Amino acid sequence: MAEWGNLGKIFIGVGVCVALVGLVMLIADRVPGIGNLLGWFGKLPGDISIRRDNFSFSFPLATSLLLSIVLSLVFYLISWIFRR
Repeated sequence: MAEWGNLGKIFIGVGVCVALVGLVMLIADRVPGIGNLLGWFGKLPGDISIRRDNFSFSFPLATSLLLSIVLSLVFYLISWIFRR
């Protein structure tokens, strides 16, 4: 049963982190200076964006790759710290 308790704590931690990131993104436009920091999100070279009269399609390929690399490094560093 102890394994399920640890897994539950991990899920709660991940949920809190996701909620905090969502909150930052919601208030980013309202606080001067922060909106400009997140302005690149989804507009990198390599992101696919098609806009027509009644249709728009966006696929942030480069942004997804960048976030994947950054999150992989963060999780690697966290696991390296806890292994010591």
